[in-house]
Amino acid sequence: MPARIDADRVQRLTMLMEESLKAKTARSGRFVEEAKEVLPAGVASSFQANRPHPIFITGGRGSRIWDLDGNEYSDFHNGFGVMVMGHAHPVIAAAIAEVAGRGTHFAAPNESTVRVARELVRRFRLPKVRFANSGTEATLDTVRLARAFSGKDGLVKIEGTYHGHHDAVMVSVRPSPEKMGPRARPASVPQSAGIPQAVLDMVVVVPFNDPDALDAALTEHDDVGTMIIEPIMLNCGVIPPRPGYLEAVREITRKHGVVLIFDEVKTGNVIAAGGVVERYGVVPDLVALGKATGGGTPIGAILGSEEIMGLIAERKVAQVGTFNGNPLTMAAAEACLTRVLDEAAYARLDVAGERILRNCQEVCDRFGLPAYTVGVAGKGCIMFADQPVVDYRSYTEHFRADLNYLAWLYHMNHGVYMTPGADEQWTLSIAHADEELDHYAAVFEDFAREVTAAG
Repeated sequence: MPARIDADRVQRLTMLMEESLKAKTARSGRFVEEAKEVLPAGVASSFQANRPHPIFITGGRGSRIWDLDGNEYSDFHNGFGVMVMGHAHPVIAAAIAEVAGRGTHFAAPNESTVRVARELVRRFRLPKVRFANSGTEATLDTVRLARAFSGKDGLVKIEGTYHGHHDAVMVSVRPSPEKMGPRARPASVPQSAGIPQAVLDMVVVVPFNDPDALDAALTEHDDVGTMIIEPIMLNCGVIPPRPGYLEAVREITRKHGVVLIFDEVKTGNVIAAGGVVERYGVVPDLVALGKATGGGTPIGAILGSEEIMGLIAERKVAQVGTFNGNPLTMAAAEACLTRVLDEAAYARLDVAGERILRNCQEVCDRFGLPAYTVGVAGKGCIMFADQPVVDYRSYTEHFRADLNYLAWLYHMNHGVYMTPGADEQWTLSIAHADEELDHYAAVFEDFAREVTAAG
């Protein structure tokens, strides 16, 4: 039977937990005020500016990290999903140190780029690779390539997805309900000031998990030649594709002559060696990678077909970057992909993911929480909704951000470092022990007991 959750009690517990976290991290709270003298909001990226205040991290090893106040946490944030191999992995650290001793940058080719590219080709079943320095750069390059190949400027994207911070995709990332328009014809809403109207006019927005809506949009807009999609939506917790959805997207884009891009920045080399391509068996025209590919260093990668990537070799499309293929990054990526994230590592992520999902779901069921667990391998979350969320609109209608934030505070106050924000999820690392997974569920149980208690 669903529990009755008192809104006033949730508010009181939130205030108590916020005060507790502020007290535990008081040095961070003071330091961020100093940082504001030189950094907007006191942080290097707007994603880092979170309630009750940003928490400064001083180091990490394996699954553990430490903050400026000396608090130790089990890290389920893992740098927004980068550190699936764990912090300061000795194999990766040694590879970086060895290369650093020979020089950190030359802006010239090196042999590791070829070896890393061969490994990515093996994993993702696309024959050509170019490197970049972030997931944003990777999605930027894939969109440019797709537009050049299709000869059309129009782009279709999924409502509620984030693909980096370049103008073309900063559209309808988290649109407010009053601005997003009707479901049959979603509005293209800028995510930030500074996005030109001309860019918005080139972007068609469609809901996730709805192949009919995609087909209708591409039938209506014959100026669209590119589609970019996060094949598992990870900007609203975790929203998996319905059975057959990705296959339908592949078929529909082929029918309309549209280049299909999988944004696997968050899933690639995380949920399987070959990400969604391997897990679901659907191969797009282009794949954008970032996050876990570089063993904890800044990296992006673009994978594509011979025909599309041939535009780079023919110098029809410029794909450039002074630090592309940097020797430090390539050394870290090669060590990570060929020596650390092996078959046993992915098997461990599958087992660990199933364990934490199972334990947390048992808590949801026992306490009658309006919530359920969902995830794939090392990616997962507790969705605070009383029915399955299948797209951004159902997320805005049913997701309880207040409960999500309170659960985040409980974990942070009990030694579990979690990704801030209602739109995020946990990332497990191969360094997490079963005891840490069970501790996460135990803290969640404490939260559930308190939030469902009377009075």
